[in-house]
Amino acid sequence: MIRFGVIGTNWITERFLQAAAENDQFQLAAVYSRTLEKGEAFAAEHGSPRVFTDLEAMLSDGVVDAVYIASPNSFHADQAILCMNHGKHVLCEKPMASHSLELKRMIEAARSNDVLLMEAMKSTLMPNFRIMKDNLYKIGQIRRYFASYCQYSSRYDAFKEGTVLNAFNPEFSNGSLMDLGIYCIYPMVSLFGRPEYVKATGIMLSSGVDGEGSMVLRYPEMDAVIMYSKISDSFLPAEIQGENGTMVIDRINQPYEVKIQYRDGTVEDLTQLQTHESMYYELDEFIRLIERGKRDSKINSLESSLIVAEIMEDARRQIGLKYAADVW
Repeated sequence: MIRFGVIGTNWITERFLQAAAENDQFQLAAVYSRTLEKGEAFAAEHGSPRVFTDLEAMLSDGVVDAVYIASPNSFHADQAILCMNHGKHVLCEKPMASHSLELKRMIEAARSNDVLLMEAMKSTLMPNFRIMKDNLYKIGQIRRYFASYCQYSSRYDAFKEGTVLNAFNPEFSNGSLMDLGIYCIYPMVSLFGRPEYVKATGIMLSSGVDGEGSMVLRYPEMDAVIMYSKISDSFLPAEIQGENGTMVIDRINQPYEVKIQYRDGTVEDLTQLQTHESMYYELDEFIRLIERGKRDSKINSLESSLIVAEIMEDARRQIGLKYAADVW
């Protein structure tokens, strides 16, 4: 059993724990919350024996082996580094840091403390992403990657009425690129590596975060086109276009269906039935790595996470999106 502490008592942590219930190697040992009342309510609901309002106390108590971090983005780096300096493995929600310098500090802490650090990007560890990767050769020379994740935020109506919630607050390193665009970028990097250059545009909101954006990324023999938004919806599937056919993915942020439409008109359904909750697979990868004494995932690797962070930082510079955590 791996004893976990969780940081964050929000809906993301709720979903994580629902998925974790399917893994018999997971044990919820502690909950950290800034407020005791909220922490106790969350712990009672999910069966945690301990609640802490002091993170240092939780890490020093000897009750956890690993920590899942689902706090606001701007808190990730400092909390993760504190956890790793106490010898704890860290599974950190995406985006792992506000910017690349923070992420480099996190990676150094992981290496100096000999612990596992992994970004909790669920989609790249789901069964149908592996199917995508294993069957790319069938579509021939790849010429374009296209991904869209546009989802009108339930918090945007409040924003338009004058209430700026966390999702649209630059103090927390939020906005459409960090919250949704990363779901388009991370699979691209996992499949094709670092692009040669990035061209980005975006729509900035009055609070100082981006409401939506688009990117064109250049590779030696192909390009990538990405769209993301928290202020409009899109229902387009993702595509990887090759000279022999096109791979069509229903949802890039959560791939459940994968097909290839060949140039001769035939269609091959590659979909693999998913037997667990979507977040189960990132946890399973994380626990397996701990059990094997590994310190980096081959799929959600630290190198991939750093490339993604640098792409997003490049895009943010181009559209003028700067956070309180930024050092540039």
